[in-house]
Amino acid sequence: MTALITGASAGIGASYAKQLAASGTDLVLVARDAVRLETLANELKAKHSVQVEVLPADLANRGQLEKVCTRAAQSDIDLVVNNAGFGIKQPFVGGTIEAEQNLLDVLVIAVMRITHAALPGMLQRDRGGVINVSSVAGWMSSGTYSSAKAWVTSFSEALATLHKESNVHVMALCPGYTRTEFHARANMETETIPNCMWLDVDAAVAKSLKDFKNGKVISVPGMQYKFLSLVAQYLPRPIVRKLSVASRR
Repeated sequence: MTALITGASAGIGASYAKQLAASGTDLVLVARDAVRLETLANELKAKHSVQVEVLPADLANRGQLEKVCTRAAQSDIDLVVNNAGFGIKQPFVGGTIEAEQNLLDVLVIAVMRITHAALPGMLQRDRGGVINVSSVAGWMSSGTYSSAKAWVTSFSEALATLHKESNVHVMALCPGYTRTEFHARANMETETIPNCMWLDVDAAVAKSLKDFKNGKVISVPGMQYKFLSLVAQYLPRPIVRKLSVASRR
């Protein structure tokens, strides 16, 4: 079995790489930082005796993205983890359109194109699957990041439903605040977030792999986020909008 993981150099992606390698899965690691990828690859090969291929790529660059799509379409790929992502700290009005386009390219376009490349072969072989890393933010209305994640969750649900009779499974992982580099890279303030709202990255990934194996369409790690996601999904949308505004103050 071989898994292709985007955003694999740190955080959730690196945790997927480590846990899948520990289970004997060969890997194709994708990220912009070639040095960090090589370091992780060498560590996993030495520790777990698995094959690890490094594929440096900026998924916002269409030419580099197509190289990843070509690799995802090859017959040895049994699992794709679309994890690459980032946040931007700017208002939509007053912010740069370049930042918004870059966000959309990585969070939506890359997920769509890589999945589109990988699924036909998986369906033909009748095995494999895709895990798309989304967010509980997708059920809120808190900017273009949450809008992009709403698309990822809905996209995953649609594919899971369309191919439910096959042995190919698609799942969305929807975590809340997770202890990774994500927030620091986006220059986001996190001091006011209660400790009880933070997820351990390895526990979140382990839960998602268990849920994927059990055929769940959406994986929400952490009881606090299971509750909040249910509230966000079933409350009237005007109330959700008010809560989303209040959470940004």
